[in-house]
Amino acid sequence: MLATNDRCADPAKRRLARGQGSIVAPVRRVLSAGTILLALLAGAPVRAQMPPAETVRDAITGLPRQPVHVTAWPGGKKVAVTFVLYVEVWGTGHGPNFRTDMNGRDPDVVDEAFRTYAIDWGVTRVGRLFREQGVPLTIALNAQFPSAHPDIWRRLRESVPSAPILGHGLNNSTQLLPLGQGLAAQQAYIRRTLDLLEKETGRRPIGWSSPSVFPNGDTFPATAAEGIRYTLDSMDSDILSRLRTPSGPLLQIPYPAVTVDMGQYLSRGKEPADLERLWIDYVGELAREATADTAREATVVAIGIHPFVVGTPSGAAAMRRVLEALKALDPVWLTDTQAVFEASGR
Repeated sequence: MLATNDRCADPAKRRLARGQGSIVAPVRRVLSAGTILLALLAGAPVRAQMPPAETVRDAITGLPRQPVHVTAWPGGKKVAVTFVLYVEVWGTGHGPNFRTDMNGRDPDVVDEAFRTYAIDWGVTRVGRLFREQGVPLTIALNAQFPSAHPDIWRRLRESVPSAPILGHGLNNSTQLLPLGQGLAAQQAYIRRTLDLLEKETGRRPIGWSSPSVFPNGDTFPATAAEGIRYTLDSMDSDILSRLRTPSGPLLQIPYPAVTVDMGQYLSRGKEPADLERLWIDYVGELAREATADTAREATVVAIGIHPFVVGTPSGAAAMRRVLEALKALDPVWLTDTQAVFEASGR
């Protein structure tokens, strides 16, 4: 189990943290080299040897937030990489526009075909690719998707049966989080999402990624109150952090904005081959930094992928080259969000 450092300058905050019992006590001694070696050989993450970590106020929620330092991931790896496939419901007339100059047309044949192709062909193509490559995948799932597209969901699940599922709201267009309506409204929405996902998939998610990447300050405590243990709604770091909510700790797995394929593809005009270079460079530099400085703490990145981009034939070809390149990087641990959560010490 990974130890974290809970020492903060304010004694009142320190007492509050102890009362909640949500954060592991500070590391009080330095591990010997032999202990670290044994831990690495056992395939376990190693306790980080860091100075006392200061608690800061999270900019979005105002809640206490603390970095979670990891010396090494299982197997001695230094860079954890998890690809998250967004499986979403949009509905006719809703969704991303491939040609913004056509979105006023009725019918908008071009954009509707773009969206339909991603669901009917792209979702299963991505599942097959990750199965063939033997790389773990995480699924961020709109709760309405399995009933809206039962055959596609069945085929995806057959390809990646062990992929953890993140709650991703009800759909991605007409039923997003009820922002601005208060904490109780968000809790009810999240509970409804998790109830439906459990009914449709047989599993109740403990991870969350807000639909349309649109949470607010209430979303974090609301998810924690409904049993969510980790979230991808944090986008500003190379390492894990832990948010202390009134309902308990919420682990934040970094989901950097610059690595998400949809924003790069639609807003910045990047093709899959451009994203191939971006992803390889992004992870490769983290691996280079880890190799150059073996004392450097381990890092983690969750990379969002969508069937609109990597679900096309050209997108899948680029994605395959990415996976093959990352598998060749010795410091890299290709994993899923659940494994990262478990390795974090929870």
